Amino acid sequence: MPYRPTPTPTPGPAAPSRRRRWRAAAATAVLALAGVLGGCAVLDEQQRKWIFQPGDRTWWGGQAAAEGMEDVWIAFRSRADGQAVRLHGLWLPQPRADAPLLLYLHGARWDVRGSANRMRRMHELGFAVLGIDYRGFGRSSAGLPSEALAGEDARAAWDWLAQRQPGAPRYVFGHSLGGVLAVQLAAAVPDEAGLIVENTFPSMPDVVRTFKWGWLPVAPLITQRLDAGARIAEVGTPVLVVHGSADDLIRPELGRELFERAREPKRFMLVEGGTHHSTNAVGQGQYRVLLAELFGLPAMR
Repeated sequence: MPYRPTPTPTPGPAAPSRRRRWRAAAATAVLALAGVLGGCAVLDEQQRKWIFQPGDRTWWGGQAAAEGMEDVWIAFRSRADGQAVRLHGLWLPQPRADAPLLLYLHGARWDVRGSANRMRRMHELGFAVLGIDYRGFGRSSAGLPSEALAGEDARAAWDWLAQRQPGAPRYVFGHSLGGVLAVQLAAAVPDEAGLIVENTFPSMPDVVRTFKWGWLPVAPLITQRLDAGARIAEVGTPVLVVHGSADDLIRPELGRELFERAREPKRFMLVEGGTHHSTNAVGQGQYRVLLAELFGLPAMR
């Protein structure tokens, strides 16, 4: 049966409310203060749990959207902790072997199936798309993710794409927290053709400052800093920063701040009415135009 796109829902009870996020953030502040007394290891572990929220949960409709995608496995040995790692990914190829490749890096809480609808939309725009789960998510190796470990996972997936279709141009895309990993990857590799980040932020301290209790001096206690703002100027290829005007989790001004720190050529795409989860769907037409203007990619369907 052919795949039928699942409409992007308005986040319901399963999505954390703003009040719930504030409670979680306040709890993190308390844990941070406790960490000062109890040791840095406790502080770091609790932050990694709160920021990444690993597990095998998927966004509403994700399971259905992932049907028909090819399961792939990426095995390597971690340089960070010496462990053997096996990442699970979803692969959506194009008929043309020279089609541009896109590494899709998802955000917190939901596994890669939760991004299957976004992956399909990028596929409709002409990319062959690989999405992966970091360690601790979905069917990938167990463990507690961190900025360093997830970054290592992204690099392994990047190398897998190069081996899969040598010579094809490779782009990196990140949503939310995944956008930070995308910036760090694009800044570190010499062979990316372009960077796309959606509903992303300059750093975790910048996000914390937008919370209701953001005046509290907890920034120095944040160990997982996710400082995309410090790295994005190192990206030497075109950069597209996308943000939804109605994103109340990662505010649009954070996306604009990240954009301001990038080098030219770059574009900022504000999607009117786009929320943290619907920006990709609402902005599909804008994507089609800017992919052609900024990256020189042919306009697809």
